[in-house]
Amino acid sequence: MVRILVVDDHAVVRSGLQLLLDGKMGMTVVGEAADGDEALARAAELLPDVVLMDLSMPHGKDGLTATAELKKLLPDAAVLVLTMHDDEGYLFRAIQAGASGYILKSAPHEELLSAIRHIAEGQAYLSPAATKRLMSDYLDKMRGGELVGTYESLSEREKEILAKVAQGYANREIAEQLFISVKTVETHKSNLMEKLNLRTRPDLVKFAMKKGLLNFE
Repeated sequence: MVRILVVDDHAVVRSGLQLLLDGKMGMTVVGEAADGDEALARAAELLPDVVLMDLSMPHGKDGLTATAELKKLLPDAAVLVLTMHDDEGYLFRAIQAGASGYILKSAPHEELLSAIRHIAEGQAYLSPAATKRLMSDYLDKMRGGELVGTYESLSEREKEILAKVAQGYANREIAEQLFISVKTVETHKSNLMEKLNLRTRPDLVKFAMKKGLLNFE
């Protein structure tokens, strides 16, 4: 029997998933949670085989943070992200966080059941719709001569500098904020632009906007 924990901030969604999954293909919903904090507590208590994880939950920890912490807490539990986000950025981040699968809420019920069975057996599962979107975006970038590298290829320091350059900070200001030399900032900036195949500052700003890095708070 595959023991499932359902995590979603909408009670109607949780109830619907329980009705859909209970008793199907040897599956049972052992519990539910409305946010990432509750998901961690319930997972530690119930020891599920599979966690169905929503990404966007306004209260408590979000799905990506909860997934990463859950995998540290229960390495053998498989996380299947069930989300409305048809976006390669969320997909990459979910995989990095430790998710075994990614499926859209618009997917047919049969696909969801199949995805749960796959990851319960230790396999990975990627929604055909997500795969199509990912490949389409990649091919569009290739045809347009846009970036070939990915945000995930950057070091944490390069990501910091990317965000600050895009926000308009000068090299000296960045150096002061990060307590490093101006030369080091310049080196990181050169390296990250080479990795991302970016040539100009507007290109860098455009890339940062797509990744949601322009937080001026």
